[in-house]
Amino acid sequence: MDVDGTVTDRFAPVREAFERNFARLGERGAAVAVHLHGRKVVDLWGGTRDVEGDAPWEQGTAQVVRSATKGVAAAVVLLLHQRGLLDLDAPVAEYWPAFKAGGKERVTVRHLLAHRAGLPAVDRPLTPAEALDPDRTAAAMAAQAPAWEPGTDHGYHAQTFGWLLGELVRRVTGTSLGAWLAAEVTGPAGIDLWIGLPDAEAARVGRCGPLPVPEGAGAPGVRARPKRAVTEAYADPRSLTRRAFGAVSPSPDENDPAYHAAELPASNGVATAQGLSRFYAALTGGPDGREPLFSPRTLELARAEHSVGPDRVLVVDTRLGAGYMLHGPASPLLAPGSFGHPGRGGALGFADPASGVAFGYVTNGFLKSVTADPRAQALVRAVRESLAAS
Repeated sequence: MDVDGTVTDRFAPVREAFERNFARLGERGAAVAVHLHGRKVVDLWGGTRDVEGDAPWEQGTAQVVRSATKGVAAAVVLLLHQRGLLDLDAPVAEYWPAFKAGGKERVTVRHLLAHRAGLPAVDRPLTPAEALDPDRTAAAMAAQAPAWEPGTDHGYHAQTFGWLLGELVRRVTGTSLGAWLAAEVTGPAGIDLWIGLPDAEAARVGRCGPLPVPEGAGAPGVRARPKRAVTEAYADPRSLTRRAFGAVSPSPDENDPAYHAAELPASNGVATAQGLSRFYAALTGGPDGREPLFSPRTLELARAEHSVGPDRVLVVDTRLGAGYMLHGPASPLLAPGSFGHPGRGGALGFADPASGVAFGYVTNGFLKSVTADPRAQALVRAVRESLAAS
């Protein structure tokens, strides 16, 4: 498979790993980008723009990044906190009065970010049309009772995370989370990343779809196939796992232009690999000579451990910061101190402030993985190797 793009000599192992993903791990179409101290050092793409197509992936091809969207949504909330518009330890009901129903009067903004609100599922799954309507999702979350005492435990809020943060941002700013992101962050910096894709960008998005788990895909520290306990949790319709990931039923069509244009801040962000990498560089390293968006205090908040241990939804141990997954067994990012978010089945974006690395990977082929996709982790290992060799 031919791979296009550029990579500095120091990061040549990333090109090699990217090529191996096509040769050995069944990659169909993908891109990876890395910034180092705000400077682009990797910008690679290859394969086809559509998972079952023949047209080539191009430099500007964008893709749905699923839960990698969560790291972008969390940044909006943290920036509003940084500007003094949100208090993370204030009750959510202070900004959204209807939210206090069902025993949620003590749920804080920090609980939402750290997946500690007890709201990973809804009693009645929303239809795809309802899920795209912010008024309907806000009403569903306001009415929902917690599955556990808020603040006492954590469990991944797979879809509800976006509905919760989206309504909170709307209450505080008077505009949607995606619109605020475009006006305040990505638009001014020219970053190709959207929550709510503009019509003018629609033609850039490749078609995505599932891929079979390739045989022999495992590597040291990376699990290509899920544990039996995880598989059983997904199969049990009564489990919190199944209910959390089934909060929208039937599953929406991720290739529908209407889906791309709507805002689901937990799951339907669209980005190029370079856009995802530049976003994390903008937060921490200041690409193009710009000041980092995150102040030192906000940066520490993002990567400070808020939740750790057995996750009630993912059925594995997780480490979570304020809206981000942290380095650990379920999400082996570059190094301790890294923060970011994977997308179920492939995509990954993160920053490692200690080394100055910002990373973005997008793909059109989704594997049955939630946090540790073998292709993304092969690229992360190659970045680590590149840094260690210098």
